[in-house]
Amino acid sequence: MTADVTAPAAAGRRGRGSSARRELRQHVKLKQLPAILRRIPLMEVLDEEGLQIVEHNAETILEEIGIEFRDDEEALGLLKGEGCDVKGTRVHFPRGLARKLCSTAPRSFVQHARNPERTLTIGGNNIVFAPVYGPPFIRTIDEPRRYATIEDFRNFSKLAYMTPAIHHNGGTLCEPVDLPVNKRHLDMLYAHIKYSDKAFMGSVTHPERAADSVSMVRILFGEDFVANNTVLLSLINANSPMVFDGTMLGALKVYAKAGQANLITPFILAGAMSPCTVAGTLAQVLAEVLAGTSLAQLCRPGAPVVFGVFASSMSMQSGAPTFGTPEPTLVIFAAAQLARRLGLPFRSGGSLCGSKIPDAQAAYESAQTLLPTVLAGTNFVLHGAGWLEGGLASGYEKFVMDTDQLGMMQVLAGGVDLSENGQAMAAIREVGPGAHYLGCGHTQANFETAFYRSSIADNNSVEQWEAEGAQDATQRANKLWKKMLAEYEAPAIDPGIDEALNEFMAKKKASMPDAFA
Repeated sequence: MTADVTAPAAAGRRGRGSSARRELRQHVKLKQLPAILRRIPLMEVLDEEGLQIVEHNAETILEEIGIEFRDDEEALGLLKGEGCDVKGTRVHFPRGLARKLCSTAPRSFVQHARNPERTLTIGGNNIVFAPVYGPPFIRTIDEPRRYATIEDFRNFSKLAYMTPAIHHNGGTLCEPVDLPVNKRHLDMLYAHIKYSDKAFMGSVTHPERAADSVSMVRILFGEDFVANNTVLLSLINANSPMVFDGTMLGALKVYAKAGQANLITPFILAGAMSPCTVAGTLAQVLAEVLAGTSLAQLCRPGAPVVFGVFASSMSMQSGAPTFGTPEPTLVIFAAAQLARRLGLPFRSGGSLCGSKIPDAQAAYESAQTLLPTVLAGTNFVLHGAGWLEGGLASGYEKFVMDTDQLGMMQVLAGGVDLSENGQAMAAIREVGPGAHYLGCGHTQANFETAFYRSSIADNNSVEQWEAEGAQDATQRANKLWKKMLAEYEAPAIDPGIDEALNEFMAKKKASMPDAFA
């Protein structure tokens, strides 16, 4: 992790061991890390024959079984006009049509942030980490599990802004149930804009809320800029199996027509929402993405789309989702291959777990999801930090523990340094046989950056660990997120833009009564 470390601070920590160094890393002003440019090989699990089988089966699903497009006559009309066989709300795509329609979607695109230094390229060899999305509950060791509030949302927005290895501020960091359902999206979007200067996501819970999101970014960036650039990336979930509902279709159309990006993601609990096999799940996922992307391109050819898949297995005993298991890992690897062949950026994975608290189960399952996510070549990683309880809870401690792992992935994906310094031949010559490298010039020059240094892990002796309170990782994480919020400083925002955003929200809120359902 890169950091600005002053000489006086470094001198003051002498004699205090690794706990003092960890405390120093938690106090320093951290530099934001750029989006990862992956320099390690891709992990691929399907050969050409396997890819062709899955693609053939997806086309068969589209042609013979069809996809439901519900509660949206405009969508049905657009698809029928392109040659689809529409029977009620069931749409059958002639073989090859959906792939042809998808060909106008870009292989990669730029999502602009209000701070140009935080602008991101989604696609290619880039990996972008974003936080947890969607939980209605909050988990911290300070209190029992509870419903999320707008203050929690603001806190997570601040934490995402302050975290170097989080490149994107995400979307629904938690669901603030203390605000009216029909108005909370305004405060959520404003929190992303106000408390961070990174790129963010729009609302998808109603087409009008998607339109409000577009209106707010037009205030932030200017209408002309939004008309010609992507500033929003928004999550459109297929209601698997093989259904798009009116809410998702309406939001998809709003964003596509405005030239904004749609992250089209089948939401899969294999065995319930897709077949209980990897190959069957892949065929259904591809069919659903092809259908959704086709509609986006009919709304506006060239509108950015990300090929998404959220895949988990399930307990055949309880029906609960399970994470970190081998089958979803295979889905991630193979779906990434399918996305590259289709010519779309890819989203999947994250730090997923079914554990209720940030314990060993959470750590193992998150690691078993995050590492394959990186090795697959995923371009946009939602749920990168903070996910607990199968997505029902956003965890404060889990958030900072996960972001520590994201920093490790940043180093891993960078590959092997083969520069002159990386080869270290001068050090090998200087030390020679039988000596050690601790005091050589190369080690002294690189000791601050040679190895990733965790802000959470404890590497002290057991005696020192006990003397410092015998804290576990969760307790250390609790101290860290509180320290981060205490030291938070908001990024500057133009006062005129801030005033205009507040005026828009006030007018919008006054136009309708509160609704909590």
